[in-house]
Amino acid sequence: MLGLGLPWPHRLRSTPTQRTRGHMAIGGNSNELACVYAALILHDDGLEISSDNIALILKAAKIDVEPYWPTLFAKLCKGKNVGDMLSAVGSAPAGGGGGGGGGGG
Repeated sequence: MLGLGLPWPHRLRSTPTQRTRGHMAIGGNSNELACVYAALILHDDGLEISSDNIALILKAAKIDVEPYWPTLFAKLCKGKNVGDMLSAVGSAPAGGGGGGGGGGG
């Protein structure tokens, strides 16, 4: 159970070549996850979810991501109500819904 149930930074692994002066270089889905958390922080604080703000949070957290990720997430969130998206999580109908009945003939 290594790292299960721990917040995301504890599951990240970096090699000495990836670390530079306390910075953590992350790749793959961790880039995406870091931007998601940054966007949630911005939303929670009532700030604009912009590429500059996402990059600023990541820099403050000393997390290096591929440069296109903050811009990608800012464009994804632009014009969307993040609060409504968060409220919709888990509110989908529970039933799987029955398929179309078999019309016999």
